[in-house]
Amino acid sequence: MTYTVGMYLADRLVQIGLKHHFAVAGDYNLVLLDQLLLNKGMEQIYCCNELNCGFSAEGYARSNGAAAAVVTFSVGAISAMNAIGGAYAENLPVILISGAPNSNDHGTGHILHHTTGKTDYGYQLEMARQVTCAAESITDAQSAPAKIDHVIRTALRERKPAYLEIACNISSELCVQPGPVSSLLAEPEIDQTSLKAAVDATVAFLEKSTKPVMLVGSKLRAANALAETETLADKLQCAVTIMAAAKGFFPEDHAGFRGLYWGEVSTPGAQELVETTDALLCIAPVFNDYSTVGWSAWPKGPNVILAEPDRVTVDGRAYDGFTLRAFLRALAEKAPARPASAQKGSVPTFSLPATPDEAGLTNDEIVRHINALLTSNTTLVAETGDSWFNAMRMTLPRGARVELEMQWGHIGWSVPSSFGNAMGSQDRQHVVMVGDGSFQLTAQEVAQMVRYELPVIIFLINNRGYVIEIAIHDGPYNYIKNWDYAGLMEVFNAGEGHGLGLKATTPKELAEAIAKAKANTRGPTLIECQIDRKDCTDTLVKWGHKVASANARKTPLA
Repeated sequence: MTYTVGMYLADRLVQIGLKHHFAVAGDYNLVLLDQLLLNKGMEQIYCCNELNCGFSAEGYARSNGAAAAVVTFSVGAISAMNAIGGAYAENLPVILISGAPNSNDHGTGHILHHTTGKTDYGYQLEMARQVTCAAESITDAQSAPAKIDHVIRTALRERKPAYLEIACNISSELCVQPGPVSSLLAEPEIDQTSLKAAVDATVAFLEKSTKPVMLVGSKLRAANALAETETLADKLQCAVTIMAAAKGFFPEDHAGFRGLYWGEVSTPGAQELVETTDALLCIAPVFNDYSTVGWSAWPKGPNVILAEPDRVTVDGRAYDGFTLRAFLRALAEKAPARPASAQKGSVPTFSLPATPDEAGLTNDEIVRHINALLTSNTTLVAETGDSWFNAMRMTLPRGARVELEMQWGHIGWSVPSSFGNAMGSQDRQHVVMVGDGSFQLTAQEVAQMVRYELPVIIFLINNRGYVIEIAIHDGPYNYIKNWDYAGLMEVFNAGEGHGLGLKATTPKELAEAIAKAKANTRGPTLIECQIDRKDCTDTLVKWGHKVASANARKTPLA
């Protein structure tokens, strides 16, 4: 069979589990898109712009394990790099593929369109290297297979995005046929000596403790160790808390689950557990200014065991050469049971009293209705802002997923990411919580939900402004032009789609809108929930003040 570079790439993407790839067309990638279309094992999904394309692929990687986005040179790829930066921060293997100038133009001194006007076209590759784990430029067919394999293998191994740049005349040129994919999926070898030493040191440390506590962090999914963490919790019988960005990464019906640790905005009782324990086992954490509430809740000291995806630090010594999953498995076999901390407290549950049907709609009432909507088959996407704090309040059924972007924190991320997530897991129910300010950045991708008939339910919280920014630092720049958000759905339908736009100003209207949304299975439903601007969670206000204080630290005097 005759093989081309584009066919080779398509085969590799299908071999690693992609059933879809996302694309925005441009003249440098048109032949490549044609080549990808030849592979019937993968569908080409179109986005409104390249930023949304990158975020859609990021969402697909969350549900599918990996993803690909195909864009054109400069005007496309540089826009998409914002989302690729997010994928890097959030540990998601997204392959960004950019069409590029003809290989014959290199070195000619030609000034080409879609460039900065320079005759050196290598600037995009240099930019991509800052937000990816591997980046390659393909200007000849012979080296293409090795470069494609290197980029994909590195992205899967490091759980980070990677970049491929393919000259527009090369994607249809002949190359070898791909062999088995096993080399791309192979796990790294484990240093058994180092692993044993790490486990023995951790067991010795835990045996000296009386009330150990586990703290689950956001890199756990990227480490592919969710099940192993629960197994270890079963063995230790200790209290288990989660960091905010790890919401949904540990089952909340587990007997040892004690809720969220987030400094002053923790679940009641969780802060005391974490900050008074004699052995804190931190599993795959990210300690940044947001997760530590402005550096006020950063677990450190001799009582902390730090189990990261690539190393374990215990009792002042660091061990590496093995995966976190291998470490947790081995530790679960030898760890002692320490049930004392789990016996204190109980599994937290969320409960709010209902408000009268005809009362004005409140933030609490919206959260109460959304929590009641969640099932074990739900993926809840919570946008940057008060949606984070509302998601933290909810009780998740086992199997429910929460998606957040707390490291990158790009407002507007949730709409295209939920589109990609829904495309990658169409057997699940998809629910989005997004504020009006965030929605205005990426609203166009709801049109693609209409196009592909994805029944995503979007709760758009209209409080007329950037409430998270108001909580951190207020000013006139935090207030935006209001839209008729529910009315946009008819624009996106254009007389042929099945999207549904609704408004809710009372609990009764919200309940009725949710019933209609559940019945609408051929397209998205956007429920515009109108609430007072000052109506937000107390935790957002407390957290915002702490983060603002951290941002405002003065330069120390010399």
